[in-house]
Amino acid sequence: MTEVDFESGPSLADKVAFLLRPESYPEPTTGVDAIETHMSWVFLTDDHAYKLKKPVRFKLLNLATLEDRKRNCEAEVAWNRRLAPEVYLGVVPLGIDDGRLVLETGAGVADWLVKMRRLPAGKMLDRVIAAGSLEPKDVRRVAETLAAFYRRANRADLSEERYRLRFVRDIEEIRHEIEGLSPIARDRIDAISTELQSFVRLRVDLLNARVREGRIVEAHGDLRPEHVCLLPQPVFIDCLEFDPALRLLDPADELSFLSVECELAGGPPFIEEILFETYGERTSDRPPRPLVSFYKTFRAFLRAKISIWHLKDREVKNPDKWISRTKDYVEAAERNLHESS
Repeated sequence: MTEVDFESGPSLADKVAFLLRPESYPEPTTGVDAIETHMSWVFLTDDHAYKLKKPVRFKLLNLATLEDRKRNCEAEVAWNRRLAPEVYLGVVPLGIDDGRLVLETGAGVADWLVKMRRLPAGKMLDRVIAAGSLEPKDVRRVAETLAAFYRRANRADLSEERYRLRFVRDIEEIRHEIEGLSPIARDRIDAISTELQSFVRLRVDLLNARVREGRIVEAHGDLRPEHVCLLPQPVFIDCLEFDPALRLLDPADELSFLSVECELAGGPPFIEEILFETYGERTSDRPPRPLVSFYKTFRAFLRAKISIWHLKDREVKNPDKWISRTKDYVEAAERNLHESS
């Protein structure tokens, strides 16, 4: 990924430096913690989180201009309020006043930020798993909240053929990317790709049924344990806001994704069972085991591609980490292959 300053005025470095200073914020804070991601900087005060989008351009996401970033911030708030209404407070300006940067005010606008309530780090699902303190009742609350969300979510206007062809296209793209970037033996990647494509071709009945039954919905799109906060009423953050097509998912697919991510985070084996059992009780939808295994394999394969993509960055940070993570996802895909046949 290449960072580019597309506009005149304060640079990204200027904005980051300003937002790292506690005195920059309208509310008192004892300090500021910063987290850098591919697409943004997140600044954590005692009570809030502020997300600054980087001026970058990708195939599916354009944040090049100030207006692009404002539009994306507004979309992030709107879509995430479905599952975290009290977390996403709104879009606020990073202003300019008398040549100085100011936050949430100013005569001019240097950039836009998503403002959120800061969630307790120790309540995030990945942290709870790492601490070994996850209980079955926690997973049940997550599944109950998600089941209610899927019941009220908008149904996708998607044909059976188009749904199947999405997998055909995506599987081939994943295979091509992993083989081109990773040191993993090509025959292992080909085997996963071949089995997934065979499932799409031979189990048309299972995939078509999901569309016919109206199961494909506007879902979260990036349901990982680090995006789940185990409050008394669980909240889910950082949904995939920039491409509506990538949010059109079978709930069984999304729950399978969460299950895979929890497994790789070291979660206990009861997570998947409780997720699908509770979801089934609340929705009367009990997806067949071969379909769930297909979704788990596909999601692990997709995450392997996303991990190895980090090697495309101009300045790769810790390439061994991303190669190792890619291998973990490939192994997870292999473990689930035999169950989908």
